[in-house]
Amino acid sequence: MTDTPENRAARYPLLSQPHILLHGTVDHGMYESFRQQLGNAPAEGTLVVALSTLGGDPEVARLMGDELRLLRDYTGRETLFLGKVAVYSAGATFMATFPVDKRFLTRGTRIMVHERILTKTVNLSGPLRSVVAGLKADLHEIEESVRIEEEGFRDLVAGSKIRFDEVRERAPSNWYIEAEEARDLGLVLDLI
Repeated sequence: MTDTPENRAARYPLLSQPHILLHGTVDHGMYESFRQQLGNAPAEGTLVVALSTLGGDPEVARLMGDELRLLRDYTGRETLFLGKVAVYSAGATFMATFPVDKRFLTRGTRIMVHERILTKTVNLSGPLRSVVAGLKADLHEIEESVRIEEEGFRDLVAGSKIRFDEVRERAPSNWYIEAEEARDLGLVLDLI
């Protein structure tokens, strides 16, 4: 039997009816929708989460992912990720919270990975010691953000054929990964 898209879809019938459908900007509004849909989802069985986003707040993405990780860790419940059309930026951060063998994409979907972005104006004013302290605080914020970003990159590629160093090299220029390439690199289990 030929491996057609229809055959692959038939292998994963649960993906046709996601329990949680997230779309739009990853922000506190999406988090509220996520919490509501999670509360309304069946209490047992595999939980399917579908996402389409052009990006948003990576900390909100991490928060939603951490809630699903806790659900998996404390109940043993299987959670599946289905990326649809666009899984950009914070969407890739959210996807990274799922093991690679629990990730799926629809045909034609793109993943986009980039570095976190910081926009900040530094205003130096006041006693010299307080200026130094303020600059050190800003530097610590940037260093911690880099560590969090790298943790996410490591989670994204864990279990795939992609090296962490490759993500770190390609992220500054917005790395777009087509669905077929993501599957071939082991970033997702399959396409439907």
